Amino acid sequence: MRFLYDNESFSFEALRAAGYATYGGAELGEVLVTCRRIPEGDEEAWSAQWAATAARVERIGRDALAAGHRVSAREALLRASNYYRTADFYRRADPANDTESARLAKASQQTFADAAALLDTPARALRIPYEDTTLPGYLFLADDSGRPRPTVLYHGGYDSTLEEDYLALAAGALRRGYNVLAFDGPGQGSNVREQGLHFRPDWEAVVTPAVDFAFALPEVDADRLVLVGTSLGGYLAARAAAFEHRIAACVLHDGVYDSHDAVVPIARMAAETPGGMETVMAQSISARWLVNNGLWTFGVSDADELVKAFQAYTIEGLADRITCPTLVLDAENDQFFTGQPQRIFDALTCPKELITFREDEGGGEHCHEGAVALWHQRTFDWLDTVLALASAE
Repeated sequence: MRFLYDNESFSFEALRAAGYATYGGAELGEVLVTCRRIPEGDEEAWSAQWAATAARVERIGRDALAAGHRVSAREALLRASNYYRTADFYRRADPANDTESARLAKASQQTFADAAALLDTPARALRIPYEDTTLPGYLFLADDSGRPRPTVLYHGGYDSTLEEDYLALAAGALRRGYNVLAFDGPGQGSNVREQGLHFRPDWEAVVTPAVDFAFALPEVDADRLVLVGTSLGGYLAARAAAFEHRIAACVLHDGVYDSHDAVVPIARMAAETPGGMETVMAQSISARWLVNNGLWTFGVSDADELVKAFQAYTIEGLADRITCPTLVLDAENDQFFTGQPQRIFDALTCPKELITFREDEGGGEHCHEGAVALWHQRTFDWLDTVLALASAE
């Protein structure tokens, strides 16, 4: 499914940004006029034009807030946060020393924080204890009653940010009466840039402290805590669920059995191309971004090390340790993890369900970008049923 661009990566990221219009994270007209100013495959123009739109929309929000227009301010600041994230997406050549990348990331965080303070439901920024430091998170509450509710413990994947988590899942959960504890783990969001924390395959070491933290919150129903992971998070959440058995259900959005398989095609192409990986990266936006983002978030020095590092990110030999009911989501045209959801579904021995999102219903892209409402409907309808059955037992 192509959206505004022929280039697969540009099309997908434009669709990702636009899809958050479902929960007020984008305006279709703003997306269209921004992309109209960006030539096909021009990453510098992509960053500059999305940053310009983000700044313009942020000004709308700041002016509205100064004038006392709470709803208008919230709506504009939420869109600005998404646009700043989008502007930073391709800036991965040297993010540790890229001052513009740092500025965009900080702007996305700040505009979201200011929007969150204006939500109609409570949202609290917090820090989750982790080893000798803390991880950033948000607790989104369905209401201010303080009573325990079913709660989603949520994290993203290879390039997600904490601020995106609200649009990606929390907004839909809140409408259905769920609380959400969203957080960035090692390798994600500000943890890479500000703390130098890199991805680790033993994700239970990340989720278990988050579960401990969640259980200490009075608003969390400890019998109905659900773990959801998105994209690479589909592997991370599965790995955590194999060792952390206090969660009531797990959702793999989408299912990942062996993350290494996602980088094998690029490694094979490099081996068959004159000039190797350097040529492949020069010719392919997707390959360039995947490798550069991985060097940064995995903390490795070259593409060969990255490919080797991914070998540890597999659920092989562990799937039968997952005991909670598990929902595996699949996308018909997933360009990253084709066939992976079926593999992990087949390996699971717990109560399980597989849902495939089809191209002809608009949900066939990776993680169902452009079909946010559809994946929320199917996921939370499943969770409603599973958690109701669990509470009745």
